[in-house]
Amino acid sequence: MLLLLSCFLQNYYQNKLRLALIGQSLFGQEVYTNLRKQGHKVVGVFTVPDRDGKADPLAVVAEKDGTPVFKFPRWRVKGKPIPEVVEAYKAVGAELNVMPFCSQFIPMNVIDHPAHGSIIYHPSILPLHRGASAINWTLIQGDKKAGFSIFWADDGLDTGPILLQRECPVEPNDTVDSLYNRFLFPEGIKAMVESVQLIADGKATRVPQTEEGASYEGIQKKSNSKVNLAQPAEAIHNWIRGHDKVPGAWTVIDGQVRSLQHTFSHTHTHTQLHLQCLMVKNLQYEDGKMISAAKYFSSGDTARVELTDDEKKIAEEIRDIWKGILSNVAAIEETTDFFKSGAASMDVVRLVEEIKQKCAGLQLQNEDVYMATTFQDFIQMFVRRLRGEDQEEEMVIDYATKDVNNMTVKMPWQCFINGKFEDAENGKTADTINPADGSVICKVAYASVGDVDQAVAAAKEAFEVGPWGRMDPRDRGTLLYKLADLMEEHQEELATIESIDSGAVYTLALKTHVGMSIQTFRYFAGWCDKIQVQIHLKKRNVPFSGPCLSEIIRKNPNNFTDLHCKGVCAIVIPWNYPLMMLAWKSAACLAAGNTLVLKPAQVRTHTPAHVTTDSVIDFIPAGGMVGQRMSDHPDIRKLGFTGSTPIGKQIMKSCALSNLKKVSLELGGKSPLIIFSDCDMDKAVRMGMSAVFFNKGENCIAAGRLFVEESIHDEYIRRVVEEIKKMKVGDPLHRSTDHGPQNHKAHMDKLVEYCEVGVKEGATLVYGGKQVDRPGFFMEPTLFTDVEDHMFIAKEESFGPIMVVSKFKDGDIDGVLSRANDTEFGLASGVFTRDINKAMYVSERLDAGTVFVNTYNKTDVASPFGGFKQSGFGKDLGEDALNEYLRTKAVTVEY
Repeated sequence: MLLLLSCFLQNYYQNKLRLALIGQSLFGQEVYTNLRKQGHKVVGVFTVPDRDGKADPLAVVAEKDGTPVFKFPRWRVKGKPIPEVVEAYKAVGAELNVMPFCSQFIPMNVIDHPAHGSIIYHPSILPLHRGASAINWTLIQGDKKAGFSIFWADDGLDTGPILLQRECPVEPNDTVDSLYNRFLFPEGIKAMVESVQLIADGKATRVPQTEEGASYEGIQKKSNSKVNLAQPAEAIHNWIRGHDKVPGAWTVIDGQVRSLQHTFSHTHTHTQLHLQCLMVKNLQYEDGKMISAAKYFSSGDTARVELTDDEKKIAEEIRDIWKGILSNVAAIEETTDFFKSGAASMDVVRLVEEIKQKCAGLQLQNEDVYMATTFQDFIQMFVRRLRGEDQEEEMVIDYATKDVNNMTVKMPWQCFINGKFEDAENGKTADTINPADGSVICKVAYASVGDVDQAVAAAKEAFEVGPWGRMDPRDRGTLLYKLADLMEEHQEELATIESIDSGAVYTLALKTHVGMSIQTFRYFAGWCDKIQVQIHLKKRNVPFSGPCLSEIIRKNPNNFTDLHCKGVCAIVIPWNYPLMMLAWKSAACLAAGNTLVLKPAQVRTHTPAHVTTDSVIDFIPAGGMVGQRMSDHPDIRKLGFTGSTPIGKQIMKSCALSNLKKVSLELGGKSPLIIFSDCDMDKAVRMGMSAVFFNKGENCIAAGRLFVEESIHDEYIRRVVEEIKKMKVGDPLHRSTDHGPQNHKAHMDKLVEYCEVGVKEGATLVYGGKQVDRPGFFMEPTLFTDVEDHMFIAKEESFGPIMVVSKFKDGDIDGVLSRANDTEFGLASGVFTRDINKAMYVSERLDAGTVFVNTYNKTDVASPFGGFKQSGFGKDLGEDALNEYLRTKAVTVEY
């Protein structure tokens, strides 16, 4: 007996491996547990970080066993392995990597490190259905067999040699759930364990995958899951069941979008008659409500998803949690809606926390409740989360890369529509040029009208059926804070791209272009939960926001006004501050709950592309008619534009003729700066130069004309010339550079022509006026004096580094005010004086949206920004900006 036991133990402990498990989910947990039961040594578990303080199921069981657990948020940065992460992995000394379910991208020096390499589970019979959503595509394609593959990882996408495969028949009415529960989950666990033992025994095979019959399919989106009803019933059936509930197949019935779910196929054959019928069991309305298709013309409940026995037990426990929260509801039915039953934001927190307490390691967030408001939707979401089926893949981006500024920058160059980067519909591209040397940075997509239509459709769907508009405003703010944090984390990279793309001096790009963009997103993130309903009770306004609005209205049958987001908005940004102008407009738009379509300037696209990787923002690099189509589009409800006055007028006209969409315009300027003789001369010289030469003069609020009091005029000019001569013109990436290149060649040529006109009209060219003799688009800092009021350069904006100076008589305050206001523009203005009474008198009478006193360019994210007259209307920044993206509804209630 002892001999038999000894032989058994010897056999049990021989041919066992030291394993590293890389992955997550209940599937990973089961594989881990069964491998340890077979005597293998798991020397390390590498899984995802805790979420909301809860560990992944795989981490939970491994930590309980005392197995070393590593929770790396990522294995690589900018495509390169993170050395500390790789070293920590190598230290465990694994002989084989086992990857049952892994949502992270693992570097090849980790994949290839163990003596036996790495094996991965994939839920299809490879080479069929490589890529994500393999189970879905097995059904969509109408495959007669389903199955899974255990294969050796290589540097391809599901292309490594096959170790083991298992298959099963696909039943006529199989769903993703039934395939998973019946075969892929239980048999997949067994196969992973069997594969490890085959490797340990030296019996594992490596069968190269053939490319014959290979297929690769990506993740389906709601936008491309519409059912084509003009095809055989079997094909429709496969399409619907393959799309499952997420993203959900849909069609249009009676002019409304309906989701189709749980189809059943029946085939009847009789002699020469072959009849196939398709029965759709469920329809879902655009507002999320689901009904039985058989009861489309009457009310009815929805069908439940298929669950395992264990999952059914958990579902009943969750039903009890719902009942405890919704105590006013007699019974929790499948169609019980959490919010329509009276639940509020605090109830959401309670629901999430109770479930997380019961299901240790489950990753569940508040917004998940808003995305699945009925009990059946919530259970389906919960089960998917429990199984680890809804993990997001790393976004696929075709970057253009460039080694510059001691780093490798990666720049998206395609359109970003409906959560993914893609080529322009017409396939066209255009070059973007580095203004410092005239070289091509890369090609970018040259979008068309068709791209605009796709982007607007995606933004509309995201607003109407996505979680963004329905999410708790505080959660929306949290996401905007996260965006700001990411921008701050990558600020050097963003500033480098901004510099080579727009010519901005790197230090300025870092502080202002990027720095103020971060501040803007954080500022408006804080506003998300402070947009309030106003209740009007007996001649007084009481600010109110919260779950008890209906109770207040019931007790006080009066009026209230409600602020609503508009829907799909469009913003068109200029080329001088690509990133900052995006932030100024989009932060307020998103904080108000809208979705948006963004068009950057045709010549400058890169930094905006970096911050638009979100499903509620679509990014359209400019093609010839993109801006016009946005103005005309009937589904866009608001358009914000920064640019020239002539284009602004055309946009306003088109918006009026199309659908009377709201418009906000920040247009041209010719901002006056008045310098009195009692000023602080040092400060007036320093700030006066900044008012003109800041960002190479490509600044919408730049001081387009200086009025200097006669008694100090000559001294002021002398000191300005001295300072101009000290300015270093050169490579914007050099930290000592003061003055970089103009944005693009056409603009620089215009500036040279502007100076030539000034000389011809009789103004005195004191300094500059020419292009710098070096590669790139560099303009000399320029100074004109003796500029009279009728001259072209006195009236028209240069938008460049050109200081235009006129003198005024000593003490003639009203006279200089009259001259300063004698312009069709009114964006900004400034005054320098030590006399505070004079400063207040002048600032009150300057006809401009912003007045700077003894300073200039000091914009603040909390201060409203916008112009008067032909400089436009509407505000960016501050609380006023929110009103540009909200609409007020008045409601009168009587009981």
